[in-house]
Amino acid sequence: MLSLDPKELEVPQLHRYLLGAIGPRPIAFASTIDADGVANLSPFSFFNVFSANPPIMVFSPARSGRTGATKNTLDNVKNVKEVVINVVNHDIVQQMSLSSSPYDAGIDEFVKAGLTPVESDLIKPFRVKESPVQFECKVNDIVELGQNGGAGNLVICEVVKIHINEAVLDDAGMIDQHKIDLVSRMGGNWYCRADKNSMFEIQKPITTIGVGVDQIPVDIRNSSILTGNDLGLLGSVEVIPTHEGTTNKHQEAKELLARGDVESAWKVLLN
Repeated sequence: MLSLDPKELEVPQLHRYLLGAIGPRPIAFASTIDADGVANLSPFSFFNVFSANPPIMVFSPARSGRTGATKNTLDNVKNVKEVVINVVNHDIVQQMSLSSSPYDAGIDEFVKAGLTPVESDLIKPFRVKESPVQFECKVNDIVELGQNGGAGNLVICEVVKIHINEAVLDDAGMIDQHKIDLVSRMGGNWYCRADKNSMFEIQKPITTIGVGVDQIPVDIRNSSILTGNDLGLLGSVEVIPTHEGTTNKHQEAKELLARGDVESAWKVLLN
């Protein structure tokens, strides 16, 4: 295994390792406005949601790794402490990418990217009409992590209004993960599309407590056929049957686990 000390790496190389390993990352398509009222639009993949009550999102417009200069977005939110975080789906991914070009301050990326500005209800920056979900936010705080190239700046935002295109909702009025067709950032020039070919479900163990892999019989736990994921599924049950198992059923159990039938897999293993 390659082991590295971040302090011994050049910033561009460290940046590539970080972004290549940490992904896919959601994209904050941040709309801000400068002191003269000129709109700015730029995407940031150092982004996530961190609280539901209050609803808090954080994104980080990092300093240029080459020059150390700050992004126009950061300069704007320091002067006008408001931002719209627009969600990026596959329909606007190319326009989003175009907006990330290093345009000079005062250039309106809405115009450059061919996107439609829509007035917000509670704040000054415009929303992106084409985005399926738009969050109007007040900037609560900005935490500067350094003054050198590559240093992040945590923009802590509180959501004050949410706009959702009804076309991405399911019958229960919640966001349908297939309909919204989200796009996320990977390393280098790569992106990821969250469609039916890349998404899968795992039931969250919130209301149940699994027995754990450590409680699985040794002959099953040490199987050369069952993977760590297989053992994780087997360990998710609340009670393990009491019969002793045999090893010649592992392949059949693995096939059942691949279909999500954990109960039947246990029955095969302990039959």
